[in-house]
Amino acid sequence: MEHPVLARIRREGFTPLSWFAPRHGDGFADDAPFVILIGNAGPDMFRRFARERTPKDSLDDWTRAVVDPLARDLDATALYPFDTPPLPFLTWARRGGAGHTSPLGLNIHPVYGLWHAYRAALVFPVAFDLPPVNPGASPCDTCESKPCLSACPVSAFDSSSYDVAACGRYVLSEAGADCMTGGCKARLACPVGRKFVYEPMQIQFHMKAFQKARRST
Repeated sequence: MEHPVLARIRREGFTPLSWFAPRHGDGFADDAPFVILIGNAGPDMFRRFARERTPKDSLDDWTRAVVDPLARDLDATALYPFDTPPLPFLTWARRGGAGHTSPLGLNIHPVYGLWHAYRAALVFPVAFDLPPVNPGASPCDTCESKPCLSACPVSAFDSSSYDVAACGRYVLSEAGADCMTGGCKARLACPVGRKFVYEPMQIQFHMKAFQKARRST
């Protein structure tokens, strides 16, 4: 049977992605005994967001509106990746055994692949008896063809950097319409976690946000 705290997080549409007892230097208060990182994995969280959001709601505002009450109910404090100054969520993810760095620079989860994102960290005043999360070896190490690096139409990825400007120009162009409607071809080329690929509405939501951000630069 799943731990009741993890089950409660899932009932809210979020996925517990990793957990750990912070050490000095992890960026938490010295009296923080336990942290659970939560987010979306696959389409479940976004389905709830799509049902509940209003035209004025951003995903960040909706996340805070849902997670703040959840944190209070669980006697936890919520931290967010969209807080300022930015918090090291990817560092925390790897600290908690939730994956490895992929050739795209994204975190690759052993189960969810590239189809997950961190939405909050719940900091608890007590430690839980949960087994440590073990990511195992990176699936990228045994992926000989690395299709993620050859799928991008403008070769924006080279395993060491991401040419965000080239990607942005392409997505804003007529030729990039497929990326806008179907999603990032490099991300879609990864064979890990295929059953958790986002649904079209979620893909297009994030691509439009990227497009808007590139237009503002």
